[in-house]
Amino acid sequence: MHPFSNACVYHIYPLGFCGAEKENDFASEPKSRILSVIDVIPHIKSLNLNTVYFGPVFESSRHGYDTADYTKIDRRLGTNDDFKKVCDALHENGIKVVVDGVFNHVGRDFDKFIDVINNKFSSRYKDWFCVRDGNTCYNDGFYYEGWEGHYELVKLNLQNPEVKGYLKDCITGWVREFDIDGIRLDVAYSLDLQFLKELRGHCDWLKKDFWLMGETLHGDYNRWMNPEMLDSVTNYECYKGKYSSFNSMNMFEISYSINRQFGSEQWCLYRGKKLYCFADNHDVSRIASILTRKEHLFGVYTLLFTMPGIPSVYYMSEFGQQGDKSQGDDALRPQFEMCGRTAITEHISKLALAHSEIPALYDGDYKQLLVTNKQYAFARCCGNSEAVIMINAEENPFTFSVGRGGSYTDFLTGKETDLSQSVTLGAYESRVYVRK
Repeated sequence: MHPFSNACVYHIYPLGFCGAEKENDFASEPKSRILSVIDVIPHIKSLNLNTVYFGPVFESSRHGYDTADYTKIDRRLGTNDDFKKVCDALHENGIKVVVDGVFNHVGRDFDKFIDVINNKFSSRYKDWFCVRDGNTCYNDGFYYEGWEGHYELVKLNLQNPEVKGYLKDCITGWVREFDIDGIRLDVAYSLDLQFLKELRGHCDWLKKDFWLMGETLHGDYNRWMNPEMLDSVTNYECYKGKYSSFNSMNMFEISYSINRQFGSEQWCLYRGKKLYCFADNHDVSRIASILTRKEHLFGVYTLLFTMPGIPSVYYMSEFGQQGDKSQGDDALRPQFEMCGRTAITEHISKLALAHSEIPALYDGDYKQLLVTNKQYAFARCCGNSEAVIMINAEENPFTFSVGRGGSYTDFLTGKETDLSQSVTLGAYESRVYVRK
């Protein structure tokens, strides 16, 4: 079994989590804020999450995705030694470490691009970027390609062997210095496919079972997720359905998407593959701010941890944290605050334990059992391990008849239930019945 097969991820946006300044002055002494993650490890373990994915941690101008130095931890977070202490502490507690790899573009403070600004077309680094005659809003006296028109994000030329070699060397440094276990590739849908193949080979050589996950939005995910490239990609196709099915009382929406991806029909796209699934992240509104009824948080997280894929919880969403994208990115990326455990915190903790321990949930196939506008039931099976999931999204009780023989245990309550008989769930309830 691959070490990430039963991964349950805690997603941290470090600059926000640690309360760092919005701008990097590149002059201040490093502030060891990243060490605060060590204090949160008991909380992460109490959630039964076994992987931490750090958003950008390397030196950048502002938000982390405008990299200035791939070899140094952002001074607003601390030093390389500080981050090593964090990674060591996580590993000592059985928690894997994944970092953001922002390889499509750099910030304007990246030293190689500063050389181009200073020396224009005579710079030895001009072919590291997509530079030509013209100009941009920065009036540098030359044109360069910015990511999706954002000229503060300077696109790297990933067909340049020198650039590719440099990035591979950086990854080698990350593994040797911090012993990271994987990389999440920012805007993987924009990356050169040959570069992804080379990256896969380099990482396989560098460390056994190294995990590569890429940010993708739409299209056929097999283009990036295959044995020659990435292990996983972000499942944005199912992201919207996880909340809008509840808000609009139309469970057919999410069930259609999951069946399209993982059903038993020959045309289903991703059977046996593990997409990275989430209810929210650093780029979208918090799930607690999107849902019309807060009672639906329980059903959404039940779905997240039991549908095929690798589930991820964005920091503080386990407390029902609010955050609206319309208020800007800062509203989504607050400083971490330890809140009191709530019913949703406990629910997530139980679900994560189920996902990491039950083969049917982390490695099983998918079979749809029942769908109505307000109810959804499906089964996950892996050898002798089986799980039956039921979700009642309405305010009234509903009786499920799924015709599964034998005795099952509700993982959330410990109650034994015979699923050959009908089962009634109360308002907004969900159940995870398992047979090992």
